Amino acid sequence: MSDIETLEQELTAKIAGAETEAALEDVRVAALGKKGVVSEQMKTLGKMSPEKRKEMGPALNGLKTRIAEAIEAKKTKLEDAALDARLATEKVDITLPVAPDVKGKIHPVSQATEEIIAIFSAMGFDVVEGPDIEDDFHNFTALNFPEDHPAREMHDTFFFEPKEDGSRMLLRTHTSPVQIRTMMNEKPPIRIVIPGRTFRCDSDQTHTPMFHQVEGLVIDHETHMGHLKGTLEAFAKAFFEVDTVKTRFRPHFFPFTEPSAEMDIGYERVGNEIRIGQGDKWMEILGCGMVHPNVLKNCGLDPDEYQGFAFGLGIDRVAMLKYGIPDLRDFFAADARWLEHYGFDALDQPSLWAGLSR
Repeated sequence: MSDIETLEQELTAKIAGAETEAALEDVRVAALGKKGVVSEQMKTLGKMSPEKRKEMGPALNGLKTRIAEAIEAKKTKLEDAALDARLATEKVDITLPVAPDVKGKIHPVSQATEEIIAIFSAMGFDVVEGPDIEDDFHNFTALNFPEDHPAREMHDTFFFEPKEDGSRMLLRTHTSPVQIRTMMNEKPPIRIVIPGRTFRCDSDQTHTPMFHQVEGLVIDHETHMGHLKGTLEAFAKAFFEVDTVKTRFRPHFFPFTEPSAEMDIGYERVGNEIRIGQGDKWMEILGCGMVHPNVLKNCGLDPDEYQGFAFGLGIDRVAMLKYGIPDLRDFFAADARWLEHYGFDALDQPSLWAGLSR
């Protein structure tokens, strides 16, 4: 037994003296490897008498366990020390001036979002945000989605694993849940826009699993389709920076609005360029409608007293349209060359008086 104690003291000293992970690995191999000193001792158990084996077996196994634990503890200590040293050498002094040849760019999605916010803020809308992870009530039920609606299926929506009660959280499929939360917590009049990320199971040249959306909501005693149409036409002219814009509203269906419509804008194509506000072609850019009475009831509002309108558009898509970006997937490719080409000056903040995109 004294030999085991001596061996343990020797190995413990070597472990303590290892100053690098490589040196520690050499100690481990020398002790616990196939031909390591502890492994060689374990091989002798088969040649011992039963009485001797009964004594030495637990002793050698205990030694093996203690040495393995000591090595693991030392490894953790060395890894922490290496990380601390690396962090100390990689500190960035953010007070240093930017190098003259380095210039960041604002992503087109961020630019378009700020432009949209600037437009609606000038109209008196407040900006409201909400969580990316939602429950079924706020994302579907309160918005008048029937139980068998396709959006509630896995092929269209990203669901989390079920909870113990069977309910499932999900990645919101639109920013509409923020409308519900606002109507449930604030008393009308309400006038808000809601920018944010949304998630759906879709991916191609014009769709991505994560995309950006902005929705608007107005709730008051007297609100009608004329107010909705005027608001959206004013937005389209301001966003695309044109003096006139042709629009048409086609009947559509959304569970949360009634009547519902899709808004088209007139355009023409000249070569590879799309010109908004002229031409005889039509392009759909957003969905809208009057808030469904059931939605108002679900939020505790009396539809006989209040009415309102809502609209929603994809920020990525209108950014593509305005700035001539051909593929939506490039928005998420993290290509510095692409951003250098399509990005915007960080110091140019969008405003109606100075110009949105300058």
